[in-house]
Amino acid sequence: MIVSSILGLVGNTPIAELSRIHSGPGRILAKAEFLQPGGSVKDRAARKAIELAYQDGRLIPQQPVVEMTSGNMGSALAAVCCVSGNPFIATMSEGNSPERAKMMRGLGAEVILVPQVDGSPGKVTGKDIAAAIEIAIRIAKERNAFYVDQFNNPASVLAHEQTTGPEIWNEIGREIGAFVATVGSGGTFIGTARFLKSQNPAIVCAPVEPYGAEILAGRPVTKPDHVLQGTGYGLRPQFWEPALADVFLAVTDDEATAMRVELGRREGLYVGFSAAANVCAAKKLIARGRLGTNPTVVTVLCDTGLKY
Repeated sequence: MIVSSILGLVGNTPIAELSRIHSGPGRILAKAEFLQPGGSVKDRAARKAIELAYQDGRLIPQQPVVEMTSGNMGSALAAVCCVSGNPFIATMSEGNSPERAKMMRGLGAEVILVPQVDGSPGKVTGKDIAAAIEIAIRIAKERNAFYVDQFNNPASVLAHEQTTGPEIWNEIGREIGAFVATVGSGGTFIGTARFLKSQNPAIVCAPVEPYGAEILAGRPVTKPDHVLQGTGYGLRPQFWEPALADVFLAVTDDEATAMRVELGRREGLYVGFSAAANVCAAKKLIARGRLGTNPTVVTVLCDTGLKY
């Protein structure tokens, strides 16, 4: 296959069975989202956001694009804007991994690091994110730029409802017992779960949150700083649909860290903490027994470990 640009490399990611991490009962299937040009699941939302903005006139050629990011959306937008010819500016908390800033700059982005408010290196809180958003909004006004605003942009959900969900269904179909995904802006979980449930309402959909930051599960935030960058900011996503969540799952820092090592050493998959948390959560859901004796659980490997 020959594509005209890297935009043709977004989506249609393969699905791998994690049989060495989970030998049964049942199986865990993981969609390799880290294989996309920007190195993460956010490539889908970035492409859709820029596409829709051009369609309705909110964005024109050569106009700057601005976004607050924990790194993945920024890398994705940097790649997409490189193709569209729009300068890209990212604001990011200093607490996020420096490898993410390096990648964005390598893709031609201007990266503005924002001092942390109450987090620590490697652990970004909701207040840290709010500070980076404030700077992004200010820069967008100053430079007459298009502000993507991923947390409030419907493209984040539509991208997964129109691509990720259908891709999973077309590959696995009625074998799917459950879908599991961490929640940050919520696009991956909401869009994919919405589509899958439209095909089979019996599919169990489980959002994953960092232990101690389980706001969707209705618990107080006791640990706002955690290693799952890009998730669990103590904020309910703008497009959250409670009816999509059948069961809530939480993963600790230690669990995600250990699973990340295991995925590398046993499956040959060098991925990030949120991807590891998804696999942890999938194993927990199977262990609960509510899916039957031989369930198929699908999740996503959100990003590459090279960003940490």
